[in-house]
Amino acid sequence: MSRPSARVPGGSAEPAGGAPALRRSIGFGQLLAYGLVFIGPAAAVGVWGTLDAKSGGVVPVVYLVATLVMALTASSYALMSRAVPRAGSIFAYASEGIGRRVGHMGGWMMLLDYVLIPSVAYLFSGIALHSLFPQIPVWVFVVVAVVLTTGLNLAGVGVTSKVSAVVVLVEVLVLAAVVIAGIAVLASDGPVRGWLDPITGGGAGLHPHLVLGALSVAVLSYLGFDALATFAEETRGGSAAIARATPVCLAVAGVLFIVQTYIGALLSPQSTAQLQADPSLQGDAYYAMVDSSISPLLHGLLALAKGVGAMFSALVGQAAASRVIMDMARSGSLPGGLAKVSARSGAPVAGVLAAAAGNVAVALWAALRPDGLDVVSSAVDVGAITGFVLVHASVIGYFVVRRRGGPVRPLPHLVIPILGALSLLAVLVSSSPLALAVGAVWAVLGLIVLLVRGPRATGA
Repeated sequence: MSRPSARVPGGSAEPAGGAPALRRSIGFGQLLAYGLVFIGPAAAVGVWGTLDAKSGGVVPVVYLVATLVMALTASSYALMSRAVPRAGSIFAYASEGIGRRVGHMGGWMMLLDYVLIPSVAYLFSGIALHSLFPQIPVWVFVVVAVVLTTGLNLAGVGVTSKVSAVVVLVEVLVLAAVVIAGIAVLASDGPVRGWLDPITGGGAGLHPHLVLGALSVAVLSYLGFDALATFAEETRGGSAAIARATPVCLAVAGVLFIVQTYIGALLSPQSTAQLQADPSLQGDAYYAMVDSSISPLLHGLLALAKGVGAMFSALVGQAAASRVIMDMARSGSLPGGLAKVSARSGAPVAGVLAAAAGNVAVALWAALRPDGLDVVSSAVDVGAITGFVLVHASVIGYFVVRRRGGPVRPLPHLVIPILGALSLLAVLVSSSPLALAVGAVWAVLGLIVLLVRGPRATGA
């Protein structure tokens, strides 16, 4: 049974007395591995065809802009992770910077992200493995993946951080092999498209409105770097390490995305016009490029690495969700039993199991429907983007309105949060109607929980 939490100044909560607590066992390198595994070093591979069609053939430019937009969010995360070093991430930041009611809704909206992204990853892993072993149904692979990763998360962050480091190393090595082999082909045979076409748009030119239209899809590739903040209470070096790791993780991912998409554009046998005319070609466009222009063997290795890597991306997402659930529970926004931490492993057991239940429910539902992947993947960005906007608002509330962080510095405390929030709101309004509908329903459920929890959720 979980023990009551003890209030500390500012509205945060820590385990009382001898209650088991999270353990500081993650190093800086392991923290980076967590972030990169959740993002996926080859995340751009799966959406390259879609982005090439949407952007008019300038995918590297889209990822450059997306990296800059997310860098604004990383800046605000770094500030808030130092000021409020708690596992609850956005829940904790908004609670301290704006108020407990807004904090509850921020945490609740991020839970949507941390439930749906792992669910999509589990489903993607099941589909990839089913393509290798077609006699086994997708849902069987999904269940096995959920059981395996849940078991690892219950074993504690020391185990999962080591596994994540190995997985991200393998993914990066496979991606590096694809890039190096692609460079060798370019050196010997030259590009299919012009060398500058992926940057200038070729004869069609560069159209800013097309770049902005593709931005909402590209931003999905970065979802996951924010999960680093949920390990604030388990990282050696604490909030300072989180503040350093967040922009580094984002920058590494951005470079990987730009390089892999540039190579893909130069060697793609399918033109941008062909991808625009036939959307059915978009999903496998990058794999088709690797298979026909580089190596069928590397095509298989890349597909396998993406399939297995997705499973461990889900592991980190589930772990992040469990930390948010734990912090919301010990602060009163969710039932106190969800705050339980294992004395043996130091894992938030109740949070892990609750997150796993949500993951398997959504993933199985999607696995048993022909349109399941499309439906779930179309809804994943609303919770995250809403949460990111609240991080920016929390910076203004904490440092400017409440004056809790010393003298106000206009650039990090006002200019960057305002620019970051506005750019994310522009991405949010361009989301699909289905995504916005799912986000609205989830927000209503969060309001109901807030009303039911009453004073416990608001700290009154």
